[in-house]
Amino acid sequence: MTTHQLLEIAFSSGRAGSGPATWGQRAIWDAVRQLPPADAPRYNIATAAPLDPGLPLPVLLTAVGQLLHLHDSLHTRLLPDGNGGLRQVVDGEGTLGIHLQPAGEHEDPAELGARQHEELAAQAFDTAAQWPVRIGAVTAGGLVRHISLVLSHTAVDGSGMSRLVADLSALCLGSSPEELAELRVPAQQPLEEAEFQASERGLRRDEGARKQFVRKLRLGPPRLFPPAAGQPAARFPNAVLRSPALPRAVERVAARRRVSTGSVLLAATATMTARLAGSTEAVLNVVVNNRFLPGPATAVSVVAGDGLFHLPDATAEFGEVVRRTHAAAIGTYRHAYYDKAALAAEIVRLTAEGVRLADRSCVFNDTRELLPATADPGADRTTLSWPVEFEPRPGLTYALDVLRSAEALSLAMTADPAVLPRPAMGRFLYGIEELILTEAETDTDTGTTTDSTTDAKADTRTDAATAARTGPGTAEHA
Repeated sequence: MTTHQLLEIAFSSGRAGSGPATWGQRAIWDAVRQLPPADAPRYNIATAAPLDPGLPLPVLLTAVGQLLHLHDSLHTRLLPDGNGGLRQVVDGEGTLGIHLQPAGEHEDPAELGARQHEELAAQAFDTAAQWPVRIGAVTAGGLVRHISLVLSHTAVDGSGMSRLVADLSALCLGSSPEELAELRVPAQQPLEEAEFQASERGLRRDEGARKQFVRKLRLGPPRLFPPAAGQPAARFPNAVLRSPALPRAVERVAARRRVSTGSVLLAATATMTARLAGSTEAVLNVVVNNRFLPGPATAVSVVAGDGLFHLPDATAEFGEVVRRTHAAAIGTYRHAYYDKAALAAEIVRLTAEGVRLADRSCVFNDTRELLPATADPGADRTTLSWPVEFEPRPGLTYALDVLRSAEALSLAMTADPAVLPRPAMGRFLYGIEELILTEAETDTDTGTTTDSTTDAKADTRTDAATAARTGPGTAEHA
């Protein structure tokens, strides 16, 4: 039988202060506040890993203390200011608890760590009363054999978490905070980012980005999918299509078309959106990491934002759709750093004035460059699974996340079943795979197949097409 301990790390002499919340902090805080309490943990950013051969516990504790001094977002709380605003408070001292769990003699530290990680990730954060970080460690033989990191999304986005993991690893391996600051560009702290956002330059960027967002809102169709007439609220299913063939195919199409792999995936998503909606155009709310900006490039904070992507004639020849998607995506990324609360207020005003605005209920999020690849010893063919259901999300038709592992690429889709029932979700995901695999295999000049593994991939496509026609009941459930 195992015991659980809460080991507290004392933190002092850290940077302290307060000021307005950043655009990213406020956007996530608003989003989480609107969720049912049971659904709030979905916004946590979490990662975990086994440690082999293990790490001395004092080394980990020292590294965590150094990490707190490096990144203010780890000891920042968010409090409403009473006037509709939100403030960030950076605490210069306090304690951080490490959830310590020794493994029993006959317990596997990796299995125990996986269960601990699931428990820690399933808990919401009270960002007004507690720091937005939760750490778990499983020990065996006097060494830490598994570690879990769970953070509130108000503290980090995917890129911020990747930087955090890299810094913690370096500190555990003996690097000093000073060495990290010398080797890498010093990270922008949230209070510094808020100061920029309130500056004349920041306000100009905000105004320009929101202006472009609204321009696209005026161009797109007001509704893509038919409304659900009289359908009762239902839990939203989550479908995951795992494809070992997609990584290579996406790379091949990107190289041939001289575009990014993200543009290939976005193009296929736009095409399937238009097809299933019975439309010729697609509008997608695209999550943009915003790390191409000089200030937030290496920050451990939340700077990702939403960009509006509008593509007319999305059902044209797919190679042409890929080309146009790449050009349109660049503009989307350029204008994704803005005050989301100010944009929401502007949308409310335009709606009240009767202005026709585009449907923003379809969300695309390519997480491959944000989170590290995970081990994935799955099947060597495409599978479709339905791992979980979520509480209804008002205003959402679907949210599609692109995930990567060492062996495959996965498309995780959550959708309103009254708009996109499970069979339609299956057709959507298999359709994305079919578009990309077909484009990868076909030489655009000769119209012939050029890949030596065509027969195997053709079998995968045939299985996918069959499952798409007959619905998810024919697909393998992982």
